[in-house]
Amino acid sequence: MGSKNKQKRFRENETFHNVYQPTREELVDATYSLKGKWKSDVFKNDNPLVLELGCGKGEYTIGLSKRYPNKNFIGIDIKGARFWRGAKTAIEEDIPNAAFIRTQIELIDHVFEENEVDEIWITFPDPQIKYQRTKHRMTNLKFLERYEKVLKPDGLMHLKTDSEFMHGYTLGLLHGAGHEVLYANHNVYKLEGSPKEVTEIQTFYESQYLEKDKAITYIRFKIN
Repeated sequence: MGSKNKQKRFRENETFHNVYQPTREELVDATYSLKGKWKSDVFKNDNPLVLELGCGKGEYTIGLSKRYPNKNFIGIDIKGARFWRGAKTAIEEDIPNAAFIRTQIELIDHVFEENEVDEIWITFPDPQIKYQRTKHRMTNLKFLERYEKVLKPDGLMHLKTDSEFMHGYTLGLLHGAGHEVLYANHNVYKLEGSPKEVTEIQTFYESQYLEKDKAITYIRFKIN
């Protein structure tokens, strides 16, 4: 994507009513006004709040919001030029239960209040395979602690990935830490019983992986 195109998308994001771009200072200084008020002030309802972390172009946020109109969905990514597509689609198709936040995932507990979130989806994260990149894996213990802060006690986590490494790493970590694995599937399109929201919503890159016959994995779990 050219720099001109990026700048155009950044400017357009600023005009979208469904895009929120808090500053790091607002979040760290605990002055961000929407913390704890996403349902009441943004969605104007008390429906369950679901996040997609590292949402990319926002395909999953949009797909889930269409599938579950009685839930609120927020896609989060630091790259606003990417989720521009999802935000624009939500406006064009009049999808009221989808929004997007431009921020870093490690600040999630500064964006949301304790027990404010009902579910979290992590879709196709960078597996950060090198050992020195462990701290950047989105299912490591530090990140799970952040998710636990904002999730309700019975909140659900979902991990969908094309990385066998990420799938195995996360399963091992969850079992080792005593978290509750509710469902695990190492090839959702080949094995029976896969949840429909896992197989019927696809990202752009996922469709490319499937053309190469690459296995897509999925884990649903609770953080204890």
